[in-house]
Amino acid sequence: MKITIIYDNETSREDLKADWGFACLVEADGKNILFDTGAKGTILLDNMKKLGIEPSSVSDVFISHAHWDHTGGLVDFLKENSNVRLYIPSSYSIPSDSAREVIVVKEPIKICEGVFSTGGLQGSEQVPYGDEIEQSLVVSTDRGQVVISGCSHPGVKNILEAASTYGKIHALIGGLHDFNEFKLLEGMPVICATHCTKFKKEIESLYPDEYIEGGAGRIINI
Repeated sequence: MKITIIYDNETSREDLKADWGFACLVEADGKNILFDTGAKGTILLDNMKKLGIEPSSVSDVFISHAHWDHTGGLVDFLKENSNVRLYIPSSYSIPSDSAREVIVVKEPIKICEGVFSTGGLQGSEQVPYGDEIEQSLVVSTDRGQVVISGCSHPGVKNILEAASTYGKIHALIGGLHDFNEFKLLEGMPVICATHCTKFKKEIESLYPDEYIEGGAGRIINI
């Protein structure tokens, strides 16, 4: 599988725009899944163009949670390609005619062969925005499960527990917010902390061999 970060607070290429938010393209089992859409459609579409990603190539759009920095580019994207299945958490509502099919996710579901949603997870009050319903994407590979998170508002522990029902976790990619239970990452071969992650430097220092820098333009092959 291949993951291309399209939208992030930082950029790995000078020709791409950095902005607060997150989006990435997940290529797996012949599917192109757009995970979140960043904050601004103009930046999302411009970065996609420079990365050689055609909106028409996207088959599915997966929205992790309802915050503006993950949904802001959706309307502009759908103007370019509305012929998609759109997976949204139950806390996010959009017009039902905005995409070919809108699927409201509450429980864990299979999106396509080897690709799943954790279902809507809700964290405790101890987690920032812990009442936020958020889903994460899980992709099965021959190396294990690849977990992609938006902001991890329900808590990384909860997300990993939900994802581990599909098998051993191989990679964690995405926003981790204020996550500091660093021992949970022990034995995980690939870690890419992006977007809202507060303790990026600490994670990198603890797991230098496993850590991959994020940023718009970063490509991760697994």
